[in-house]
Amino acid sequence: MKVDSSNLLELRSQIISRNAELQGVKKPSEAAGAGFGNALTQAIDSVKATQADAAQATDAFERGDSQDVAGMMLARQKSSLAFQATLQVRNKVLSAYKDVMNMPV
Repeated sequence: MKVDSSNLLELRSQIISRNAELQGVKKPSEAAGAGFGNALTQAIDSVKATQADAAQATDAFERGDSQDVAGMMLARQKSSLAFQATLQVRNKVLSAYKDVMNMPV
C-alpha cells in the first residue's frame, strides 16, 4: 500500500470517526449496573450489620436488659458463620488471583 497524503488523511478521518463511535459505548460495568465490586461491598455490609446485631444482643444480655440467652447465642453464631463465609470467599478469590498471575503468557 502506497502511503501518500490523501491516504493518510483518509486513515486519520476513519480513526477519528471510530474514536467518536467508541466514546458512546458504555463500559460493561456501567451497562450491567451492579458489578462484582458492588456485590462484594453489599455482602461485606451485610456481614458488618450481622456483627453489629450480635454485639448489640450480647451487650443487652450482659447489662441484664435481655434474658434471651438463645437469641443472643443465635445472633453470635450467625455473625460467626457470616464472617467465616466471607473469609472463605476472600481465600478463594485470592487463590484464583494467584492462579491467574502464575499462568504463563
